[in-house]
Amino acid sequence: MTAIAKFGAISLDSKDPHHLSQFYRALLDFEVRYESEELVMLQGSGVMLTVERVVDHRPPDWPGNEVPKQMHLDLFVTDLDIAERAAIECGATKAEFQPSPDRWRVLIDPSGHPFCLTHSPDTYE
Repeated sequence: MTAIAKFGAISLDSKDPHHLSQFYRALLDFEVRYESEELVMLQGSGVMLTVERVVDHRPPDWPGNEVPKQMHLDLFVTDLDIAERAAIECGATKAEFQPSPDRWRVLIDPSGHPFCLTHSPDTYE
């Protein structure tokens, strides 16, 4: 079977992406690959971690589940339209809200977890 996407990044939600990314940068010795007010991309050895601004972010209440854990996968693709169709054929559904469909597509896996199809960070530079 040919892969539809390449594992891209684990993405964390935060009210302050810059602050959280500085923590993970120091903790993991990752390099900043891209940074804006809304998104910080950190690159490590073979893995990428992104931190995305969520204005009304509420931290998880571990070990409770009133506010569940929050993260999603970013999967890198070369063609958003083709990858979206293929992911839907595998069982994903397209999220109703698409904040930036020209840069990434939000899909929902069969258990309800959101994930994003997007281009490699090389396209951000």
